[in-house]
Amino acid sequence: MSKKIIIGTRGSALALWQANYTKEKLEDYGVEVEIKIISTAGDRSQEWNTSFEKLEGKGFFTKELEEALLNKSIDLAVHSHKDLPTEQPYGLIVAGVSKRADPTDTILINKAAVQDDLKFSFKKNARVGTSSARRKSQLLAFRPDATISDLRGNVPTRIEKLRKGEYDAIILATAGIERLELDLDDLYVEQLSPEVFVPAPAQGVLAWQTRDDDDATIAMIDKISDFDVLVKINIERNILQGFDGGCQLPLGVYCDADPDDDDRLKFKVWLSVAEAWDKQPKQLYFETLNTDGFADEIVDKAKSIQGKKVYITKNLNEQNYFHSALTKLGYTVEGKSLIEFKEIKIKEQPKADWIFFSSKHSVRYFLQQKPDVKGVKFGCVGASTSAELRAFGYRADFIGSGTDTKLIGKQFAAKVGNGKALFPIAKDSLKTFQWQMPKQDNVINLNVYWTVKQSVDVNDDMDILVFTSPSNLLAYIEKNKIKPTQKIVAMGDATGKELDKLKIKNYVKPRSFDDLGLVQAVLGI
Repeated sequence: MSKKIIIGTRGSALALWQANYTKEKLEDYGVEVEIKIISTAGDRSQEWNTSFEKLEGKGFFTKELEEALLNKSIDLAVHSHKDLPTEQPYGLIVAGVSKRADPTDTILINKAAVQDDLKFSFKKNARVGTSSARRKSQLLAFRPDATISDLRGNVPTRIEKLRKGEYDAIILATAGIERLELDLDDLYVEQLSPEVFVPAPAQGVLAWQTRDDDDATIAMIDKISDFDVLVKINIERNILQGFDGGCQLPLGVYCDADPDDDDRLKFKVWLSVAEAWDKQPKQLYFETLNTDGFADEIVDKAKSIQGKKVYITKNLNEQNYFHSALTKLGYTVEGKSLIEFKEIKIKEQPKADWIFFSSKHSVRYFLQQKPDVKGVKFGCVGASTSAELRAFGYRADFIGSGTDTKLIGKQFAAKVGNGKALFPIAKDSLKTFQWQMPKQDNVINLNVYWTVKQSVDVNDDMDILVFTSPSNLLAYIEKNKIKPTQKIVAMGDATGKELDKLKIKNYVKPRSFDDLGLVQAVLGI
């Protein structure tokens, strides 16, 4: 290609990183490249008292770059893809996209405000800086005690405001932090899982925009574009377009894909969408092998959610996330554990390199006996078990996610290696995780509690039944019938197998062993 490509970019450090990254990619193919800095309305608005929810996705960070493309003063504009409106101006196209950097969000916390036994690790009633409606919505869903304050400026400016004590914590895109290679040693860094705190559509991806008749530039962009990323973020942005809410809609969408057992590509989507930033978001999980109409199906499902009557076999209170989230969305939620837990005294504690907890009950009934855990590493399953461990003042060195117990067991076994692992368990536990350890001589099972069934009558007008364990399911059916019209959520493979034995097939399993996974499962019915 003989023509020189002129790249248009904003002038912030992060925007210049993006432009220079693109320049290097093109120069690898022998293209001559020049960078031209263009000021946008979003840059000039940094002094305005305006939330980003009124700016992002509306062209405030892109309009002047697009005008420069149309008047041919530049050939290529580089954008953070999440800043682009879903509709392109006439005459322009997104010719390609970059590989996806880390799509997650990160919370930076002043060390004086750290309280790591609480979710997201900041203290109660902390002042948290963000101007994103999406981040506000999800943050308040999990931490309603937080005080949200708008946060403006480029990434280094925002971090400096945190350091000066204007905020206890701030939320930023992980990709921006990593690209600028910032020194954060004086701050506490908490990276958030995209499956829990759902990113913006196309977060972490660069969009390469050009004129739709500039065949030479389009051909070069095609050489550096990532098709696999394009497929995933097209799903995300089609969902954004389907809600037609623009940037003021608190919407997080994250799409990933993995081969299934038959080597077919399975697409997975996590969604968080609320009516307003101060409303409870609907949190859903979807998966499919066929992406045709997938985005429309997700949008239709989220829009059609209506409150139902739910019974769950666990004790609830108003602070319980399952109860609070569903209640705020118009559901009627009742719950009672149908089993009672009894502690088994530890007579002698075996020595081990690792201790693995499969439930919060195993954490509680082991650690409340004040065992010697000095120098031991901890493994656990799911966010609720991890949270229980943190409540006792410990952090997990391994956290298994999802509901595939065999896979989690194998992942944990790989961590342990030739070491010994202690498993505090309930008496008569199925020991699913233990059987994945290659050396059974390195497995130590320790009974720390046992269960007693407490059968009770439950109103038969419940629309959805959530069974949290096989024991709870068996206790339920001693006095109650499961009607064909009732939808069922089975927490884990073991509970599902008990339902199979009962010839009940009308059930779903949550994506993860925690309240969020159960909420997603209920909303998905």
